Amino acid sequence: MTEVREVTCRPRYRRALWTSVAVGAAGAGAAAVWTAFRGPDAPALAIGASLGFAGLVALHVVAARVNADAHGLRSRTSLRRWSVPWAEVADLQIRLKSHARGAESRRVSVLLRNGHRRTLPQPTAGSFVELPQFHDRLDALRALHHRYGTDVPEPASARVPVISDRTAGRARVMAAGWCVALLIVAAAVAASVSGVAADQRAWEAAVPCTAATPVAERGECLTYVPAVIARTDPNPPKETSWVYFADSRPFERVMVPREAADGFRAGDKVRLTFWHGDVMAITGSRYVWNEGIQSAGGLAAVAAIAALAAGYPAAQVLVSLRGRRLPGDEVLPSALPFTLVLAGTAGWLIPLCYLHPTTLFASATTITWAAAGTLGTAALFGWAWRATRVRPPRPAEVTAELPELDGEVFLSARFLEHTDYNPHGFGTHIALGAGPPAVTPGPGRFAARRIPVERLTVRTVRRVRGGDGDTVPSGWHIAELDDGGRLVRLGAAPDDLARILRAVTGVREPS
Repeated sequence: MTEVREVTCRPRYRRALWTSVAVGAAGAGAAAVWTAFRGPDAPALAIGASLGFAGLVALHVVAARVNADAHGLRSRTSLRRWSVPWAEVADLQIRLKSHARGAESRRVSVLLRNGHRRTLPQPTAGSFVELPQFHDRLDALRALHHRYGTDVPEPASARVPVISDRTAGRARVMAAGWCVALLIVAAAVAASVSGVAADQRAWEAAVPCTAATPVAERGECLTYVPAVIARTDPNPPKETSWVYFADSRPFERVMVPREAADGFRAGDKVRLTFWHGDVMAITGSRYVWNEGIQSAGGLAAVAAIAALAAGYPAAQVLVSLRGRRLPGDEVLPSALPFTLVLAGTAGWLIPLCYLHPTTLFASATTITWAAAGTLGTAALFGWAWRATRVRPPRPAEVTAELPELDGEVFLSARFLEHTDYNPHGFGTHIALGAGPPAVTPGPGRFAARRIPVERLTVRTVRRVRGGDGDTVPSGWHIAELDDGGRLVRLGAAPDDLARILRAVTGVREPS
């Protein structure tokens, strides 16, 4: 076998990419020339901008290049360059990213010895056609790392860890960004609640102006002005409707809902109510329209909703931090249990903010309400914290002290390989108790297949990994069994897996 001395990774279809760059540059240039001689034209500018952007993207892709030799890795794109010696590289792994409609793309993730990660621009695989070349390039890079790196724990032919959006090695940057953005929105909305509440109280307390009211203070009271409607302009709901007046003073027209535009007729005599220089009401004989004042309670509820919405990405970041010591390819527990915490909190926080936007702690009732809700939230948070805990697999669980099962039970568990006792992966449960252990397609003995315990031996028990085809819930554990020299994986919840391995008396731990 020829020894690998240097690896160069470039994008495929380079001729097509350069063609896209040329088309993009030509389109942008043509749009610029058109604008210079004919003036700005929206369609031409839009087409030129689109082609120019596509050309820039193609240029960024075609310029990406990765070189590796005895000295280390060197990465180059149109925006930046980066290099690292092999001595600082801990491992080369696969970065798996999921897209819409089940599509997946793969790139190489470099794990540095300081714990940081960096994803290389090449090689990439966005389809099954590109997978063979991607794995060939990755194997060549791992061979160079194994030859020139220091303290490489595994040979180049070992299993390659896969980092996906569900695994511990994925940084939750987007989740943290969403959390911060939603909290900023919540804080900005909450900061305006007091001002809106003051305006709402002033509107409710406003009285008609009198002859003795000073001119400077007439904006604080209600002023009534007669007017005659010239015409109305009702439009569909997504468009603006208007009411026009015969006398353009002080307003020529007022924006109203479609219902109000349909309610008034040309020639109707109406009375306009002014407050703070704005028309707050149009009163006629056949229809009355009132401008709604913004509600402080509704605004406070919106702030609470934004803050609660920030809770889920925050929960994702929290779960990621709890699993920071896990291997990068192990699947993290789901953050879904924290949605129950957020739903329970919304049940008491949103009504409290809506009814008492500025007096949350001004009375015994609101204080008691908030205290009781906080205790409920704390209880739900404790449950969610326990539900998302990381339970490390322990081979000793095979002989763990667990309560004995009464009678026959059907535990949810799955063999992940096609075997004679699990043909085509049909089994969803394992029957324990009356009779020998068996694989069943449901909670019943129908179509049960006996497990040949005499030929099985436990290799190891581990957590779910992201790239090994462990198609089981993230909270389950995987037992790797030796079935006559063949690897067979059995997945189940930790306690159920311990019961299954203990009940299957023919399963023996390696000595």
